[in-house]
Amino acid sequence: MINYLKTAVEAARAAGVLLKQNFGQALDVNSFEAHDIKLDLDVRSQDLITGILLDRYPDHAIYGEEGIAGNADSPYQWIVDPIDGTVNYFYGIPHFCISIALRKEGQMLLGVILDPMRNELWEVVAGGPALLNGQPIHVSTRAKLSDAVLSVGFAKAKSTIDAGLPLFEKMVYRARKCRLMGSAALDLAYVATGRLDAYIESAVSLWDIAAGQLLVEAAGGKCEAKPHPEHADKIAILASNGIIDLNVD
Repeated sequence: MINYLKTAVEAARAAGVLLKQNFGQALDVNSFEAHDIKLDLDVRSQDLITGILLDRYPDHAIYGEEGIAGNADSPYQWIVDPIDGTVNYFYGIPHFCISIALRKEGQMLLGVILDPMRNELWEVVAGGPALLNGQPIHVSTRAKLSDAVLSVGFAKAKSTIDAGLPLFEKMVYRARKCRLMGSAALDLAYVATGRLDAYIESAVSLWDIAAGQLLVEAAGGKCEAKPHPEHADKIAILASNGIIDLNVD
């Protein structure tokens, strides 16, 4: 397992160098969408990560935001988000990350999240501690929602935005503060580190949360993830320190 982790860290750091070098520069845009942007750099970052992973493990599969590569029949599947927070990145907001996870036959084995702008590297192996730059981390111990800082994410479709607005209104009155950060993987890393007390989003993709979910649980928190009732490829997630009562129903 340690070799898998080292490879994931190597791939994340290589992508981090690429993203940091291009941050704040003129960027090639593949498409502008209603609530999203697709950059050529997303593809380049994933290609870089894919090349490193498949060079070491050519029989593995890669499943990421920019497509599928490798051996689709492999029990080992790397789950990659090459830029989580692409809109932030495009607008010069230094809040984005690279997320890499590995699962075998549906079981998550490890996760790595890198914020290249702050040089913060989160890593976790199933059954092991959650680490930030090599040091153990733990979720917050805040028990009252009125003391909590939450991140509420909004997906890109009108239906998911419409569903998220009432939740945000409910939470913004009850919590100390609500944030919309723009990077699901970093939200989960922040929950694991105790910077945020919870992260809620009704429709995210697997690559957004694969590494972060494992990280939160290893840090003593709780994650509830379930398929979205209307979008088969999306997941509803509620991650928290496991103490506060969010009562989102």
